[in-house]
Amino acid sequence: MASSALPVPSHHRALVLETVEQGFSVQMVPTPQPGPGSAIVRIVEAGVISYHRDIYNGERTYEFAKPIVGGLSAVARIVAVGHDAVVLQAGQLVWMDCVMHARDNPDSLFLNAIHEGSDAGSRKLSRDVWRDGAFAEYMRVPLENCFRLDENRLCRELGYTTRELLYMMYLLVPFGGLRDIRLEPGETIVVGAATGGFGGAAVQVAVTMGARVIAMGRNGKELARLKDHVKKGTPGANIETVCMTGDYETDAAALQAFGTVDAVIDFTPAFACQSTHLKSAIRSLRRGGRCSMMGYVEDVINWNVIALNITIKGKLMYERDDIVLFVKMLERGLFPRGKDLVDPKVFKMEEWKEAFDVAAEWTGIGKTVMIEP
Repeated sequence: MASSALPVPSHHRALVLETVEQGFSVQMVPTPQPGPGSAIVRIVEAGVISYHRDIYNGERTYEFAKPIVGGLSAVARIVAVGHDAVVLQAGQLVWMDCVMHARDNPDSLFLNAIHEGSDAGSRKLSRDVWRDGAFAEYMRVPLENCFRLDENRLCRELGYTTRELLYMMYLLVPFGGLRDIRLEPGETIVVGAATGGFGGAAVQVAVTMGARVIAMGRNGKELARLKDHVKKGTPGANIETVCMTGDYETDAAALQAFGTVDAVIDFTPAFACQSTHLKSAIRSLRRGGRCSMMGYVEDVINWNVIALNITIKGKLMYERDDIVLFVKMLERGLFPRGKDLVDPKVFKMEEWKEAFDVAAEWTGIGKTVMIEP
């Protein structure tokens, strides 16, 4: 039963990065108090993504202020809210989302504890207001970044654990891209770089939305595992696989052999930006087809894009409405449960190095890593 407030300690444990050279350390830090527009949450599961290690050791040149409590999105429980909260209450289980928007300019956004965004507004908020992330026992977050999870429905009736619910950090990203290009039930979509964490999640989301999926990847063994995982958790799923050769014409012909293709979504990381597979996928599209670029590939435009009225849209993460709808889909039981959905690896705060190392390798559909404070 939710109450107006739960006990909040004066200090709590957090994983703090003072400098890139020193790395993280577990420290006792003051516990923040709620104010207008904010909530204090107790972190239950904090997500670790595959490139967290590269972000915090400086290999990826992401800008963020230091010292900082690391993290990303999390499953959490509200312990206190500001006086302006009208729905959120202490005791509720919530999805704490990492995408922070300025209230007076939603175009100023950043990923909490990952980077500071690209304009003066996002830099101000990331440094001065919402700096610290979810690798902690407690965290202060904007009210609008807390999404209620029906704990009775999800955990008691459907049997999800909070560890399984954390897989939302992967599933939500492709859901945002698929909604952005208006994927419809019955359509055929090509998922590029499908053997990665976000690409694999895109396959799961697309089949749950009722689409036929053609998954592209370089690793034939991982493609076979992906197909088996989806079919086991979603009986009747319509999924095909194409092992990329790196040859533009060959890969395009392999996709075209499956017939009409309505849409493409791609998650290629920047280090593989010269891959030709996305260009091959776009060539396979029908007239009026759509493509969501959620990764980065160079040289995707050719005459076919113009001649066939192809729409290419860039998409960063997702919108608030996407999260609300996704939670409804979860609560309706549309996704698998247990290891048919995800097989998580769980670490303590003190094991952060191992967590980062494992996350870099434990990738692909149905895999995730988390830190439990």
